[in-house]
Amino acid sequence: QVQLVESGGGLVQPGGSLRLSCAASGSILSISAMGWYRQPPGKQRELVAAIASAGSTNYADSVKGRFTISIDVLKNTVYLQMSSLKPDDTAVYYCNAVATTMQISYRYGYWGQGTQVTVSS
Repeated sequence: QVQLVESGGGLVQPGGSLRLSCAASGSILSISAMGWYRQPPGKQRELVAAIASAGSTNYADSVKGRFTISIDVLKNTVYLQMSSLKPDDTAVYYCNAVATTMQISYRYGYWGQGTQVTVSS
């Protein structure tokens, strides 16, 4: 089983910056990828950014040039540096990890509980 602990969310003014962190723990054998999704009020959950353990990244068009995802494989931690934040970035942000554990030998997706990011003046 994998537990994902998120931190760094909160309230920020438009144009400001936040850095989200998500640390994975548990009976992890390996992590294939980690990423961030978000769910604005009244909308479906959407991919924000994802990164493979090898380093390749994928971003939603709406955040390209503003958000940067990175991963520390040794710490099993993924980061999301967010800058030039807009009110439309307001959402619950969810951490995701694709991992292999002692209990499940194949790649399986795990989710964090979500953290609120609010961009408002």
